[in-house]
Amino acid sequence: MEKTTHLSRRRFVKNGAMAAASVTAFNVLKPKEARAAAPLKVGLLGCGGRGRGAVQDCLKAAEILNAPETKVTALADILPDRIEAAKAVLGQMDNEVDDDQCFIGWESYKELFKTDVDYVILATPPVFRPETLMAAVEAKKNVFMEKPAAVDPPGIRKIIEAGEKAKTLGLSIAAGTQRRHQAPYVETIKRIHDGVIGDIMAGYAYWCGGPIAYGDRKPGMSDVEYQIRSWYHFLWLSGDHIVEQHVHNLDVINWIMGKHPVKAFGTGGRAWQKRGNIWDHHGVVFHYDNDVILTSFCSQTPRPERNDRVNEFVQGSKGKSNCAGWIQSDTTWNFEGDSVNPYVQEHVDLMNSIYKNAGLNEARNVAESTMTAILGRMAEYSGKQMSWDEAIHSEESLAPHKTLAEYEFGPMKLSPIALPGGQPYTGNEGWKPG
Repeated sequence: MEKTTHLSRRRFVKNGAMAAASVTAFNVLKPKEARAAAPLKVGLLGCGGRGRGAVQDCLKAAEILNAPETKVTALADILPDRIEAAKAVLGQMDNEVDDDQCFIGWESYKELFKTDVDYVILATPPVFRPETLMAAVEAKKNVFMEKPAAVDPPGIRKIIEAGEKAKTLGLSIAAGTQRRHQAPYVETIKRIHDGVIGDIMAGYAYWCGGPIAYGDRKPGMSDVEYQIRSWYHFLWLSGDHIVEQHVHNLDVINWIMGKHPVKAFGTGGRAWQKRGNIWDHHGVVFHYDNDVILTSFCSQTPRPERNDRVNEFVQGSKGKSNCAGWIQSDTTWNFEGDSVNPYVQEHVDLMNSIYKNAGLNEARNVAESTMTAILGRMAEYSGKQMSWDEAIHSEESLAPHKTLAEYEFGPMKLSPIALPGGQPYTGNEGWKPG
């Protein structure tokens, strides 16, 4: 297996064929009004599209906090061209990264975490999140991690363990569930928690949108490289799109409820998708312990005129709300305040926590919301009602290997596409990487 290497122009050409809670949100000043904040050094692990977006959001957050000297100083990925793409994006923002601070390889995260960065952005495919979060915490780095937190129950348990360890070390962790940092959601849910619509009676969550694009498979590209470049569509990497995407909506309902569901029943399948091994539509009913039922739908199918539905809704005993700026009870309330881009605001909140040693830690929140989605997937795939306790303690693992050190570019046999309606589902039992 190839060891971690520094990036150089020669190395890039050679490898080209082989080649990603206690802070108050929104209480920030405009750049020209803010007192200058100390600059931070940031590292990026996973230089694909989301990672490149995250570093731009990070630098915009530094501008809001009047910390213009904040820089991204280190990059790591398994694919050299992804690092080059990240360097190009950062270069347009006057942020140059030295070649000797760019690391390539399956264990490149270890080299990244040895640098003097103040916080790291974890933007790899979700299957690698538990291992890299734990390593970041053990390296005493503050963390921004993308959602979902993991793809299976063992990964979720490791995320929770890492989050608890971060608390003992005084580290801050923010997650990419950006609605928790979005002013209309924050203000609306505060009012719901204050009892404006009474007791919650039912919830509804939707992410019904269009298809997600695939990358092209080029001649000579191994199974592993191809799957990672199109990771969204492969179960072992993404956990299926109910986990990767619908986690946002499920997180909102858990936030409102202040808890996770206790059981789930669902169904779904694969109606039109031809590549990968995930489903293209899911429908799950989640039950909370106070008899509240959440009806949940998500899909990635062609829709006429992109007639998408991506939102949440709750019905209370005294009113109702869309959770994001509108409440109808005795009177109708609409959010009218200012709102920073939530993708930027989540980095503002993390930086504020680092500056103030405020202890922002979203690891458990995002872990439980991700586990809610995993619970739904497990219920759907198995065709039976499944309890939270049964799912969270499951040893079902989707990862072909236990650690990143065991991976290499080569063949990767996929697990069969799960069949709906109670057909046998055995996780990764009976299949092994080629």
